[in-house]
Amino acid sequence: MSKPEIKVTEKMYDTLLRPVITEKAMKCSENGQVTFRVPLTATKTDVKAAVEALFGVKVKSVNTVRISGKTKRFRGTVGKRSDFKKAVVTLAEGQNIDFTTGV
Repeated sequence: MSKPEIKVTEKMYDTLLRPVITEKAMKCSENGQVTFRVPLTATKTDVKAAVEALFGVKVKSVNTVRISGKTKRFRGTVGKRSDFKKAVVTLAEGQNIDFTTGV
């Protein structure tokens, strides 16, 4: 029995804003984890469905972290960076995502 195809929707493309490509994120990718920037309103189930549908991989788990923007000063004026949310997606054994190819 084969799995039913997941229908890709426009919301799935809006759920994954961009991959996080930092030194720490690349080190985690060796263990089968991929990090994405997601909207503040995205849930774990939204992220899981989007990754599975867009990249065709099996997701083991999703962890999210909401990061508050820093308060900074610029020429004496107080400003604030915007808040954002990251999702760390753990892929099933033997799965990987290659960011060099287009979606």
